Amino acid sequence: MGCKGFTHPVRLPHGDVALSDFLPDEIINPHFRFSTLTKNIRLRRGEKVDINLPLFRDKNTPPYPFKSLEANSDGHNSSKNRYEDREYNIHMDAMGFGMGLCCLQCTFQANNITEARFLYDQLVVLSPIMLCLSAAAPAFNGLLADVDVRWSVISQSVDDRTAAERGVTPLFPNGNENGASSTKNPLENPKGEIGSRFVINKSRYDSVDCYISADHSFKPEYNDLPLVFDKEICKQLMDNGVDELLSRHIAHLFIRDPLVIYSKSIELDDSEETDHFENIQSTNWQTVRFKPPPPHSSIGWRVEFRPQEVQITDFENAAYVAFIVLLVRAIAAFGLNFYIPISKVETNMATAHKRGAVTSEKFYFRKHIIKEGSTLPITLPETKNPDFFEPMSINEIINGNGEFPGLITVVRLYLRTISVDLEGTNIINRYLDLISKRASGELM
Repeated sequence: MGCKGFTHPVRLPHGDVALSDFLPDEIINPHFRFSTLTKNIRLRRGEKVDINLPLFRDKNTPPYPFKSLEANSDGHNSSKNRYEDREYNIHMDAMGFGMGLCCLQCTFQANNITEARFLYDQLVVLSPIMLCLSAAAPAFNGLLADVDVRWSVISQSVDDRTAAERGVTPLFPNGNENGASSTKNPLENPKGEIGSRFVINKSRYDSVDCYISADHSFKPEYNDLPLVFDKEICKQLMDNGVDELLSRHIAHLFIRDPLVIYSKSIELDDSEETDHFENIQSTNWQTVRFKPPPPHSSIGWRVEFRPQEVQITDFENAAYVAFIVLLVRAIAAFGLNFYIPISKVETNMATAHKRGAVTSEKFYFRKHIIKEGSTLPITLPETKNPDFFEPMSINEIINGNGEFPGLITVVRLYLRTISVDLEGTNIINRYLDLISKRASGELM
């Protein structure tokens, strides 16, 4: 995608919606939501999205892959002027490069809000591990990248932050000390420019910034990253009985502006409908999503796990889905505890992007995964510090070592507690064998 003539029939770039030097507008889904998202991200940002990846290099790699690009006839966003000085760089410039990528998302329904919040936190820790283990995205815009995964491409492709929100220019003074608008229109200043209430350290498609569970195994020091959130919204939630952890999470979502809204959904009764909330919630694309029940529905509290990459075959995709489904059930059944400081999860996300990380890198992971009251039928070595975590390879995390049982073992122990027929057991064993061998490097 993005190479010359990559569509059939051939369509040309530089359309009015994306203004891309590489992608024609015709590849955008014809539903107007998607063209509106593409255009509004660009307009809110004040320029096209700027996606950059390191290029894989060997002795024959040219240092400037985009040097031959010339300025457009109308002069806008000249590739020659903007990109040719970025040595060993893959450049992309439209939402389609990210949202055109595939993934393997799984949504789990919990028994109640308490369980959903706990599972959310545990899946946050597992996100970079499973992103790395499922890595399947080595090429972008016709070039081989020095990364294996898609996540940062999508993150950059929908980054609608203004220059002020990215910390490039000063914030426009239309917000107060609480981060709330001091004008009737928080999006526009008198000159018609986009107003910015916060300096935001991430794209709206990125990793999770805070844990939300009030479980006894959670400790406040695990949330060791500064959290940007709307203090007025947080106060409003807490004044109405929502605890601080969950209030901060929701208020963190609301530092973003809506990107698209249907005209029929502007004026709604918020006591009966949740469309306004879902408009913000559904465009905060994080590794894990906490999903409250929709109104007037039997659907319960859910958690969406988003990092896994899609695989080439149905069998591989089934293996990854089966593994994470069984692991989630084991977490809930045994009462497991994967908590590490959220800053270490952030470090793990960066590590997961490195080429060959599944066999060459180590990730911070908790050694003592049994919390008080756990029913996991194994005995771990005694420790004076149950919160201890250390760098482990993906192989150690999945397959275990002398001191850590490994997540495959946890899943197999869970399977012993439920009734599975012989045929089902054989299929699951094949799935787990694939996951185990991917982690060890025996299978690519």
